Amino acid sequence: MKKNLLAVAVLSSLSLSAFAGGFQAGDMVVRGGLVNVQPDSSEFTIYAGGEPVDLGLGNLLASVEDDTQVSLNFVYFYDSNWAVEVLAATPFSHDITVNLGDGTKTNLGKTKHLPPTVSALYYFDTNSNFKPYVGAGVNYTFFFDEKFNSAMEGPDSPLELSDLKLKNSWGLSAQIGADYYFDDNWSINASVRYIDIHTKARFKALDGAADGHVNVDIDPMVYSLQVGYKF
Repeated sequence: MKKNLLAVAVLSSLSLSAFAGGFQAGDMVVRGGLVNVQPDSSEFTIYAGGEPVDLGLGNLLASVEDDTQVSLNFVYFYDSNWAVEVLAATPFSHDITVNLGDGTKTNLGKTKHLPPTVSALYYFDTNSNFKPYVGAGVNYTFFFDEKFNSAMEGPDSPLELSDLKLKNSWGLSAQIGADYYFDDNWSINASVRYIDIHTKARFKALDGAADGHVNVDIDPMVYSLQVGYKF
């Protein structure tokens, strides 16, 4: 009986050390979960005809709201420390809010975007189930399905806005994160990353009589919580 217990203890120890050790070249991890994008809280001046738009209460200021979507990413290891990660997600939908100049805010419109990001990751040697890492990469954000709130369009609107279009963006990203492995394959992952996203929104105002624009530094903090499986 004692020999059987000893054998079980030895096997358990070997199993623990197997997934508490480092990664190997060729390891691949697939993760899925939730990701929240929180844009910079700054507000940005809206221009039309080359001048700030003012409805008598102060300059109109635009800002972008946050959104949460389903995330999917892939990690491929080149050795026990270095890996490359590809981040993907279902399309984010952001409300665009306008400050009317006196602190009153209303919905200006909305846009969708996808921010695929490729990063190099460095995993620290911990010899434990807890695997912290840092990363840096490149992001390409493309915007689509941009539209104004219907209350901002047409003759009943003081601005008569139309033809909203946001410019796609290239930028850098940086992140910190960690995996916790429950066994050889399954893990939970949490990460925080910053992405440099700058876009210029163009539109028509006054029923097409004036060109308008607003420069927006979205620069979001991105928070994710995911479950991973290592192949």
